[in-house]
This record gives sequence, structure tokens and C-alpha cells, in this order.
Amino acid sequence: MKVRKQNLKRISQGDIYKNVEYVEYIAEQTGKLKISKILFPYIIVLTQDCDLEQDFKFRYGRPRPKTQDKYLLSVLAAPLYNAEHVFLGEHLDELGIKMRKINKRKTEGKKVMQNQDPRYHYIEFPEDIPIVASVIDFKHYFAVNIEYLKKEKKSDFVCRIPQLYREDLSIRYANFLARIGLPSS
Repeated sequence: MKVRKQNLKRISQGDIYKNVEYVEYIAEQTGKLKISKILFPYIIVLTQDCDLEQDFKFRYGRPRPKTQDKYLLSVLAAPLYNAEHVFLGEHLDELGIKMRKINKRKTEGKKVMQNQDPRYHYIEFPEDIPIVASVIDFKHYFAVNIEYLKKEKKSDFVCRIPQLYREDLSIRYANFLARIGLPSS
């Protein structure tokens, strides 16, 4: 996979950023606000590129539009987990969450690495990108404020995955979200 290290002015689908904060919750306790944040080492942007392009064009282009109906409030993103940590079930240990182990030498692990497990998306990066093999867990997605991400773009942009891989990721993510849940009883 040949990734782009070029940092466009706008946020794009498939962009990977480092050190992105996610606000887990905000609570008031005796008149003081408590803000719980999770710092993800790496995230990937899942929002459709056409929506991101329109947001940028209408937000920063000239002439200014009369309405802001193309503006996005947030960007959909997912953490990139170290694949080895995912296979060991340790990728959420710091949050006190125990995950099941996935044996990468058996069928279930091979399915993850071949992107045949609908829940996970496996990505390997070329040697010039300082990211280890990673896994996206489609159950773990969140919204990032678009202005926050735009502000962090200069310092925390890592790379962008190629269009073909973005399309594959997008289709797999949409299929996961569109699955039909059956009752367990």
C-alpha cells in the first residue's frame, strides 16, 4: 500500500492522525466540572470524502454561502489499534476493558488479517510510515469536532491511505453498521 504523506489543506477520508483526544464524558461534581478524555495514539477518518470536501469548500471558499447547510459538526473516526495488542486482547487494557484474545495462527486470526471478519479491518503500512500493523474495530467509532481536527491537522497528520483502500474501508464499515441484529433468545 502506498500511502500519501502529503497534507492537504482539508480533512479527507482515510486521513490518519496521531494523539487525538476523545471526550469520554463531562460531569459536574460539587460545582466543578470533571472532564474525562481518552487520548488515542492514532485514528482514521471514516466520514465520506464528498461531505468533507463540501464542508471545506463552503466553510473556507469564496464567496461565502448564504447558508451553512454543507457544514459538518463533527468527523466520524475510529481508533487504529496495534494489531498485536488486539490479538492478545490487550488493546483496551488502559481503559480497564478486557477483550477476548484472537489467535492469529488459527482461522479467526487469519480472517481478521485477510479482512474477512466483518467487525475488524486490518491495515499494514509501508516501512516509511511509523505505524505498526493495525486493526480498526468497527464497534469503536466516535465523533471528533471538525474544528478541533482542522486545528490539529498541521502537527498531528500522519498520512492518508490510498483511494482504493479508502473505498474498501468505507464499504466494509457501512456493511458492518447495516448488519441486521438477531435476538439472542
